Amino acid sequence: MKRDISTLSIIVTGGARGIGRATADRFARKGAKVAIGDRDADLARTVADELGNGIVAAPLDVTEPASWAAFLEEIAAIGPIDVLVNNAGIMPLGPLLKEPDEVARRIVDVNLHGVIFGTKAVAPGMVERGSGHVVNVASAVGRIAVADGATYSASKFAVVGFSEATRAELEPLGVDVSVVLPAIVQTELAAGVPAARGMKPVTADDVAKVIESTVRKPKPELWVPRWSQGMSKFGLAMPRGVQRGMAKAFKADTVLAEADTAAREAYERRARGGDAT
Repeated sequence: MKRDISTLSIIVTGGARGIGRATADRFARKGAKVAIGDRDADLARTVADELGNGIVAAPLDVTEPASWAAFLEEIAAIGPIDVLVNNAGIMPLGPLLKEPDEVARRIVDVNLHGVIFGTKAVAPGMVERGSGHVVNVASAVGRIAVADGATYSASKFAVVGFSEATRAELEPLGVDVSVVLPAIVQTELAAGVPAARGMKPVTADDVAKVIESTVRKPKPELWVPRWSQGMSKFGLAMPRGVQRGMAKAFKADTVLAEADTAAREAYERRARGGDAT
């Protein structure tokens, strides 16, 4: 049975930029009531005004349970939440041994604790009503680790595991849980990161379209682009040597290490300073 988007109230975290903005726009244009949360409250409100369609915005630091409580109170007018899209995330890159400890903590706080705290804040209402949907935006590197993004990859592996565990807990209570794994997306977060060989660039709206599809008809796991799921699953089933050979053939093992540092300078400065996107 497909859901009617126009009947839903939806939260999108990290909604002021990139995938979050595209997702909020797509849902609002389909008639949903949408609330975007972002650390950059001014930008979030500007985006809500620009996109129109009744989108509301409020400040949200996904790493703080108290901020979640305040956010939910501020956006209460959109009604009981049917869908939570845990999208907020940061991706500072670089060799693990040169990564400052505070950056590692920040990556895990935003990318993992943000998903955990968001689910704890919103899912109880869904369970009480016996219906709802949590959509967690992870990454392809949450299944296939890549050098120079070790902590980021670890955080996304954790989001995949968290999604699978919470799906087992919440589905019997009427709440669906999906995880979306995009490849490199053309957003500020991936500035300067080359696509793997043979991989068509993915846009924020490509990801938003897949998120919309799983809200309409829930599925446990979706990749963007969708064809990459089969190839990745096939690769993971192969012996380690074959996996390495495939990664080298597609240059997938070096995409993060080859990122253009000049192109990433502005984003890295902001992400390492604590802003989720």
